[in-house]
Amino acid sequence: MVDSRKVKVDFSLEDMDLSEFKGKATYEQIKAYVLEQMGLKVSSLYIAQIKKKCGLDVGENFNLAKLENAR
Repeated sequence: MVDSRKVKVDFSLEDMDLSEFKGKATYEQIKAYVLEQMGLKVSSLYIAQIKKKCGLDVGENFNLAKLENAR
């Protein structure tokens, strides 16, 4: 049971055997896995932030404004 809406999760990749991961998982696959394993819905933003924090490749943002001064 969680008292707040924010949950802090600490993990280390050092103890994990990453040899079984051959391809890259899509964001939708990651969302489905986290929902199934932890019961939490995560957004693409959260996934990208964790990937950056862990030094993993993050795809390019193709939803950029065409004008420099666009809001």
